[in-house]
Amino acid sequence: MNDFLSRLFWGDQTGDTPKPKGKKKRINLALQGGGAHGAFTWGVLDHLLEDGRLAVEGISGTSAGAVNAVMLADGLNRGGPDEARKRLAEFWRAASLGGDLPAVQRVVTDRLFALMPGEGSPTFNWLSAWSQYLSPYDLNPLNINPLKDLIERFVDFDGLRKDGRQIFIAATNVQTGRLHIFPKDKISAEAVMASACLPAVFQAVEIDGVPYWDGGYLGNPVIFPFFRSTQTEDVLIVQINPVMRKKIPQTTREIMGRVNEITFNSALMAELRAIEFVNRLIDQRRLPHGTGTNEYRHINVHRIVMDGLGERFSASTKLRNDFESLDLLRKLGQRAARRFLDNHFADIGVRSSVDLKADVLSERG
Repeated sequence: MNDFLSRLFWGDQTGDTPKPKGKKKRINLALQGGGAHGAFTWGVLDHLLEDGRLAVEGISGTSAGAVNAVMLADGLNRGGPDEARKRLAEFWRAASLGGDLPAVQRVVTDRLFALMPGEGSPTFNWLSAWSQYLSPYDLNPLNINPLKDLIERFVDFDGLRKDGRQIFIAATNVQTGRLHIFPKDKISAEAVMASACLPAVFQAVEIDGVPYWDGGYLGNPVIFPFFRSTQTEDVLIVQINPVMRKKIPQTTREIMGRVNEITFNSALMAELRAIEFVNRLIDQRRLPHGTGTNEYRHINVHRIVMDGLGERFSASTKLRNDFESLDLLRKLGQRAARRFLDNHFADIGVRSSVDLKADVLSERG
């Protein structure tokens, strides 16, 4: 076994994680990014919190998933599931087109939700047009980014760093091209901004002299940090970028949208292949299963994905951040979470509800 797989799967556990009460099942949540489609994740989380049968041990997030991750963790830390639901709802209401953000924050939020130029406010359209010819360093030489103020408005990072749950935020190191994971003690508004820093929209976010871009290029979301930090072997992925699309993209927007979806899924698919490989070796008794030194975790993978919600949700709808659209995505997320629990709650703690061999291995002709 090479060093990469050893690093991912050795069960050298650290960290103090909360213990569930009663019949709750422990779970790790891995939240993918995807612009305004992050409101789908809001709906998933809202229903999981309302249902109350799952205890969250760890959370990882990338881009919009990182925003959802810190809102969830902050709410759980401050007041439990009800406060987490309230915190998520307040953020997405504020971030919507009809929310109460100041004008400058509104423009930044509109750009955060956009993966390509599209419709929106006049200022948004103006920035979208000019961004085809000028970089963020030309358009915003002073590097003004009010997103930090928006995040800090909702999240108590000092309190979050003291919480017992494990939290991981993914970003891309611009200079090395490597994945960087911000663990709980290093999470800040800047770290969330780095995870959501689309290079065509924002200047790279510098933290301790290191520039970062969106984490979706290399980890969307990451799973491996859970293996050393939490006791549960179950991971629930909330996946926004569809794996499968029946319609062949033909317009420039459709083609670029599908390229983005494939690109932002690639790191996750590679990690799932590694999990399937190690799980298979454990099942064949070729690797020792456990949490000690030189032992490996057998990861149960579960997934809630937007794949089955229809072709009407495409890259272009990631631009739509009016509250009506976001609320529709929330309701779809709630429905998807309800369906997942109805069909697969019994699998949690027992087996994967995703057929990794069928779903993530390369197709063969």
